[in-house]
Amino acid sequence: MLRLQRHAIRRAGTHARGLWTLLRDRSGAGAIEFAFIAPILLAIYLSSFEITTGYTTARKVLKAASTVADIVTRQTSVDKAFLNGMIDTAEATLAPDSTQDMTMKVTGITIDSTGSAKVLWSWNELGGAPYAKGANAEVPEDMRSPSSFLIRAEVTLPHQILLFLASGASATNSATTIDIHRDFYYRQRLGDEIACTDCS
Repeated sequence: MLRLQRHAIRRAGTHARGLWTLLRDRSGAGAIEFAFIAPILLAIYLSSFEITTGYTTARKVLKAASTVADIVTRQTSVDKAFLNGMIDTAEATLAPDSTQDMTMKVTGITIDSTGSAKVLWSWNELGGAPYAKGANAEVPEDMRSPSSFLIRAEVTLPHQILLFLASGASATNSATTIDIHRDFYYRQRLGDEIACTDCS
């Protein structure tokens, strides 16, 4: 009986030592921890990349809109041919980013003595009139000076998001596109208003 007890104790001790050795063995722990952390680190890196590139593109789109508005407000009058040249100006400002499918609008806005803003003329990259003449125009409150004139330039550029976690992305289509839109207002530099001789 005593012999059996000693044998059972020896076996229990052997099992305990084996379990302790297994618990102390961390040779595969690093690989397991990395397998858990790597996707999180990758997502953080890609998110940072997307935010940075998106912010840079948004700043360039705003600069393109402000450059177009600035050039137009230096004129006493414009026409469609002149405004069509603003497409090249915007593309040069956005370079080296792709400007495929970029859209642009330039609007002459007159503000009467009561501060009411109306569209005097408008133009887009297709040569059309995106806003009806005489329609109400959205103008920031701090720009609504009575009896004044404004030029509003709008630039919209599609921006591709590569992040696989982007909304609307799928396993087969890992990229999606958002439109970055910026507009800019400038007052006319010369005269009371800037006419577009062949715009609607």
